[in-house]
Amino acid sequence: MTPRARTNQLLYQAELLLAVAPGDDEHSEARRMAAEEGALALCELALESLTREVTELAEHATPANGDWRTLLSSDEVQLAELERLRRLAERPDSWLARLLVRLEALHSSDGVARRSGGAAQGLIAVGGAEDLGSELLDCLSQAKCEIGALRQTSEEW
Repeated sequence: MTPRARTNQLLYQAELLLAVAPGDDEHSEARRMAAEEGALALCELALESLTREVTELAEHATPANGDWRTLLSSDEVQLAELERLRRLAERPDSWLARLLVRLEALHSSDGVARRSGGAAQGLIAVGGAEDLGSELLDCLSQAKCEIGALRQTSEEW
């Protein structure tokens, strides 16, 4: 499978996980949280595949440790597509910056998915906070548009 096909597959699978109805039994909350964290993990794999995809033509310029974190945080590899992703990562309102924050939480001991049902006792709930599943779907939608533009740019070269 090509990196491009793998990226597409991972994005599709993340969307599928988020579309699964959690049910209405005593495990529904845990099932929803598992689907959200699973979808986020698939998003991370898709990000890895995407960076591999945009750097495959410039493989000679890619460091041996060319994982997505290294490629996005370092200026060692100079590619227009990576530079575009780096700029997105720096914009707090971008899909990539939001995804990176969630990925960091996913790797923490607390995880990223939260139980629904309101604020914990003694805390004030903040209105308008988007649930993780909705936020991920929004990020995926925006990512697919951006990936299309990245691919078009790399094909023009």
